[in-house]
Amino acid sequence: MFGPITVPFGAKMLFNTVAIKPGVTFEEVEMTVGELCAVVKVTYGGEKGGFIAGQVFKFSGFVSNEGSLSTSQTADNHYVIVTYWRSFDAHERSHMGDVFRKKFAKLATMCSETKELGYDMLWQGAAEDQ
Repeated sequence: MFGPITVPFGAKMLFNTVAIKPGVTFEEVEMTVGELCAVVKVTYGGEKGGFIAGQVFKFSGFVSNEGSLSTSQTADNHYVIVTYWRSFDAHERSHMGDVFRKKFAKLATMCSETKELGYDMLWQGAAEDQ
């Protein structure tokens, strides 16, 4: 369940920002997020549905002074789910399944907003030793 991932060049990346309702903690949504991720991994992984890999990140509260152009230094309590797919169509089909929809509906009750944007990979690389 936990370990490094390999993302093949040309994968489609979905970046899902999930804002948690005021008064709800990440710990309260953590189990539902885990169940949702497990459904995708098991049901739609590889040749079964085009899912390659994914990651979940919790906002740490850090806002970079050097990398931010905005004067705002705040952000809502949120986390992101980053998933990699063979195609956008495969991703969309996975979200139409009853099991996924039930888990996502439960998560939605704890969230004020979710937004899932798709990206085409243009470059990837790893650090090189000098």
